[in-house]
Amino acid sequence: MRYPSYAALIGVGVAVLALSACGAKKAPPAQPAPMVSVATPLQEKVVDWDDFTGRFEAVQKVEVRARVGGYLQGVHFRDGQFVQKGQLLFTLDPRPAQALLASAKAQAEQARGEAARAETLLASQAISREEYEAKRAAALSADATVRARALDLEFTRVTAPVAGVVSYRRVDPGNVIAGGSSAAEVLTTVVSTNPIHFVFDASEGQLLKYQREGASRGTRVNIRLQDETRDSWTGTIDFADNALDDGTGAVRMRAVVANPTGFLKPGLFGRAQVEGSGAYPAMLIPEGAVSADGAHKVAYVVGKDGVVAQKVLQLGPSSGGLRVVRSGLRPDDRVIVNGVQRARPGEKVQAKTVPIVRAAAPPPGQATTATPPSAAATPAG
Repeated sequence: MRYPSYAALIGVGVAVLALSACGAKKAPPAQPAPMVSVATPLQEKVVDWDDFTGRFEAVQKVEVRARVGGYLQGVHFRDGQFVQKGQLLFTLDPRPAQALLASAKAQAEQARGEAARAETLLASQAISREEYEAKRAAALSADATVRARALDLEFTRVTAPVAGVVSYRRVDPGNVIAGGSSAAEVLTTVVSTNPIHFVFDASEGQLLKYQREGASRGTRVNIRLQDETRDSWTGTIDFADNALDDGTGAVRMRAVVANPTGFLKPGLFGRAQVEGSGAYPAMLIPEGAVSADGAHKVAYVVGKDGVVAQKVLQLGPSSGGLRVVRSGLRPDDRVIVNGVQRARPGEKVQAKTVPIVRAAAPPPGQATTATPPSAAATPAG
């Protein structure tokens, strides 16, 4: 019988000691639960604002044409000048109209004299009543011709039909122009400046919302121009069209805006926000507390046992760095507002409660990226 060698016994012993040492090694300590900050939704009354793009239009825009033809004698304004209603803009040579008026007056005087003699003859039955009536009608017709020729003379002075800013002159003195019809040359245009209209298109859904809330006519509108960073102009809706456009399904709406300095010009584009709701109570959470999960927007909440759960949200507009939550949260939910990236549904976290603080209140109608139909909300009151 052969026995293991001494070297073999030593090897077995070393192996046993190694296995014992491995078995005695302690398991690594468990990682502590991640720290997150939680807050209950802020509850406030807010007002929604809807975004639109539109353009300014003059309340009155008139193409100035001469009502009689003739030789254009003078221009009495500077291009781009503000003119008052009735201010003289152009003069035509009045002499042809003066001559026609003088001739008409002479003919009228003769006709009146013949009518007076006919009345005397009628009294003595020297002429028939038919002859008298013809003379009398001729006199009346002559008087009407005098009035028409007087108007022609008056129309040789072309005046501003409305108060506003006049455009450039399109016809220079020395030209013979036509007049008296829509085909006559446009001499210039005049547009009123104060107030001015802002016109935009609203969807069918927005129109229905405004009508159901009784918030169409008189609704507040805030407008900013292309180079402005905040709303600088305020108006009110004064008109909504009586039908939707068949092609677009939109309805034309209009706001009237004060423009005392004339800074706003017809044709300028602007971005408007229309007060889209009355004040209503809302729950708000920070924008950073909202995450995307596929097509859904979600928030993570921490239960009493410290376990994270996910809730699908229906969101409203932005409001000073916060987001209105239409549904998906309860007022007492502890929403993770900081450390969302460390939270996993079904896992525990260490939650520290913090308050939700609103950023500096934006001016009414501040533009923000948000979910339709409302683009922004501001605190009520």
